[in-house]
Amino acid sequence: MIPSETLTPAVDLPALGKLFDVSGKKVFLPGGYGALGEAIAWGFAQHGAHVAIAGPNHEKALALANAIRAAGGLADGFAMDARDTSEIATVTDQVAERLGGIDVLVNCVGVNKEQKLADVTPDVFDAMYETNLRSAMFLSQAVARHQIAAGQGGRQIHLASVRSQLALRDRGYSAYCATKGALVMLVKQHAMELASHGITVNAIAPTFILSDRIRPHLEREEFREFILERNPLGRIGDPVEVVGQVIALAAPAGSYITGQTIYIDGGVTACQ
Repeated sequence: MIPSETLTPAVDLPALGKLFDVSGKKVFLPGGYGALGEAIAWGFAQHGAHVAIAGPNHEKALALANAIRAAGGLADGFAMDARDTSEIATVTDQVAERLGGIDVLVNCVGVNKEQKLADVTPDVFDAMYETNLRSAMFLSQAVARHQIAAGQGGRQIHLASVRSQLALRDRGYSAYCATKGALVMLVKQHAMELASHGITVNAIAPTFILSDRIRPHLEREEFREFILERNPLGRIGDPVEVVGQVIALAAPAGSYITGQTIYIDGGVTACQ
C-alpha cells in the first residue's frame, strides 16, 4: 500500500555539492599515457584522485606519474602489456596493493592499423582483437575481483569509439570497427553481471580527437575536410573535452548510469 505522505524525497543539498567529487578515489588507468589517457590522468589527479598509470612503455608511465606528482598530485606508473592476461592480473594486484584498492577502472587501451578488406591479415586482425577487446575483458575481470572483494561498489569505464556504431567509408577499418563494436556489447554484459555488486560499467565513444595519432589524417586535406564537413560542430575535439564525461561517470553524478555508451563526437552519430 502506498503511504499517504509524499514519495518525493527532499532535495539533498550536500549531495548536490559533491556530484563531481572524485577526491580520494583510487583510479587505475591502463593505457593512461596516450593522448586521451594523459588528459584523463591529469583530470583525476587535479580533482584529488590517486591515479595508477599503466602501459607497455614503463618510462612513459613513470614520466607522466612523476609530472603529476611534481604538480602536487598523487600518481604511480606501472609496466603492463594488456595483451598478456597474466600481466593484467599481476599488475592489477600491484595497483590495488599500492593504492589500497581500486575504485575506478578507466580502460584507455586501444590501437588501430588500417587494412582494406582485401588486405586484412590474420596477424594484424588478431593483434587488434587482443589489444582492443580481449584486454578489456580481462582488465574488467581483474578489477572486478578486487571491487567485489572490497564490497564498496565501483566504476568501470572503457574507451570505445564512434566506430562502435558507424563504419568509415573507403577506409580499412574492419578490425577496429569489429573490436570497438564488440566492446560496447561487452560493457552491457559486464554491467548486468556486476550490477548486484554496486559496480557500474559504461563506455565513452569519442570521434577523432586532436592528437599526434590522427596527424596523418589531418595532414591529408581531402580527408580533413571530410571529417569537418560531417561533424555538426565543425571541428575536431580536444582531449580535455573527453575528460569531463569520464569524471562524471566515476563521480556520484554517474551513480545511476550503467551499461551505456556515451558518444563524444560533436553530433556525428546523431546525424549519420
